[in-house]
Amino acid sequence: MRLYDYRPSANGYKIRLLLSWLDRSYELVPVDIFAGESHTEDFLRKNPDGRIPVLEPEPGRFLAESNAILLYLARGTPLLPEDAFEQAQVHQWLFFEQNSLEPNVGTVRFWHLTGRAARFPETFRLRTERGHEALAALERHLRGRTFLVGERPTVADIALYGFTHVAPDGGFDLGRYPAVTEWLARVKAVPGHIGPLAPYTANAHVTAA
Repeated sequence: MRLYDYRPSANGYKIRLLLSWLDRSYELVPVDIFAGESHTEDFLRKNPDGRIPVLEPEPGRFLAESNAILLYLARGTPLLPEDAFEQAQVHQWLFFEQNSLEPNVGTVRFWHLTGRAARFPETFRLRTERGHEALAALERHLRGRTFLVGERPTVADIALYGFTHVAPDGGFDLGRYPAVTEWLARVKAVPGHIGPLAPYTANAHVTAA
């Protein structure tokens, strides 16, 4: 099994975290997205959208989109509930992550770390505001809960952990969200946890205008 990935990516980190939780071996194939390596003819045959991560579970078969990969790898494990309603709740949080959390918290973090924030101040402000809205929604749900779905770890927790645990890199004060902070600690305590994201490579940075 191969994982095509850019190590600073939180989307790719989610897959690596799940594989570590499951204690599954794989080959990591580095892809430098800022050097154009995800837009070569060879890579576009793996994912026509030109994005990482991409999983190759067996030779010649490719699966893109981080949360689709999470669902594929978690099938038949306790990390994806068999109960239809609980499974739908997992999907709910995966959709929330890609619709509300990643485009805002993830974008704010990336712009903050790579010098883009000063180039787009109004967009940065709006993304930050919406990022706080996403974190507030997560906070409301986690009050009185141990994990996101069914009071046990699922791939929903992995999906939301990916960008939430690095939100402070974008200037988000997680002290405003105590239930989120406590949940992050519980996710981190799951056996098989892996450590921080790699820093962005030099070619990801721009000079602020």
